[in-house]
Amino acid sequence: MPWKGEKDPYKIWLSEIILQQTRVEQGLAYYNRFIEKYPSITDLANAKDERVFKLWEGLGYYTRCRNILTTARYIAFELGGVFPNQYEELLALKGVGPYTAAAIASFAYNQPYAVVDGNVFRVIARYFGIDDATDTSTGKFFFTKLANELLPIKEPGLYNQAIMDFGATVCKPALPLCSTCIFNQSCAALALGKVNVLPVKTKSIQKKHRWFYYFIFHVAGKTAIIQRTNKDIWQGLHEFYLYESSKEIKWKDAAISNFLQAQLGIKEATVLNISTLKKQQLTHQQINGQFIEIKLPFIPKSLMGLEWVKQTMLKQLAFPRFITAYFEDPV
Repeated sequence: MPWKGEKDPYKIWLSEIILQQTRVEQGLAYYNRFIEKYPSITDLANAKDERVFKLWEGLGYYTRCRNILTTARYIAFELGGVFPNQYEELLALKGVGPYTAAAIASFAYNQPYAVVDGNVFRVIARYFGIDDATDTSTGKFFFTKLANELLPIKEPGLYNQAIMDFGATVCKPALPLCSTCIFNQSCAALALGKVNVLPVKTKSIQKKHRWFYYFIFHVAGKTAIIQRTNKDIWQGLHEFYLYESSKEIKWKDAAISNFLQAQLGIKEATVLNISTLKKQQLTHQQINGQFIEIKLPFIPKSLMGLEWVKQTMLKQLAFPRFITAYFEDPV
């Protein structure tokens, strides 16, 4: 991306505003057009409103466009075209929140402010095994505080970019590359079998349709289970290794093999059963999913954090109805 490694606060600010509520793939073209048309903040400040809005056309959330005009004119005409270089001053700019202020402060001025975006939330939550919800005020405060404690004072900009990139390319939301991750020996989520449930978001808990894919791992007469501890449905009940998806997945042998190897480092496995699609209607949401039974020759490192119990013990433990229904009819 052209803004990576950028030190010009104007370009950093513009890219961050454009990327608010906009995918990178879409925002890139707009960023390039804005920089070509208005190479400096003074150029942007002197532009007519309708021309700027025309250039913004298609990005939506037009309050952002109005905010960049207000801020550009304030900096150009009130501050002599000099971008503020202190975090609190940046935060006071129209349309600039804590994330954008931290991005400008660290990337442009190398100041020690952690940039906490979705990627950073995810990396920290998984590495430390934190199940506080990231989209609550207390959760955001906690994660931001921890992110700033982890921040290296000498090179905060480089670190911020690195952890954001790491979250985007390795510790991904879906199918993270756990088996080749450099932190797979110390990641709490991987050790505890919680990669696919962290980070916790209250909004995702409230979704009306959820897709639960349970991997039932068997090794020498024992089965891997885990207890649900998050403040979500079925809290306190047991379950198998869960991969929750935002949409339906068609599981075939090849897809299962790729998933096991990429996420859990499992190269040798036998698929015993792929169930039909199961559904359960709860009060405010519908659970959809499947059960995939896997036989392994030994317990892999990535699953050692789970509880392994004799298969004969399963019926003595408390499971949600969605799972016990599969016990009764495992097809």
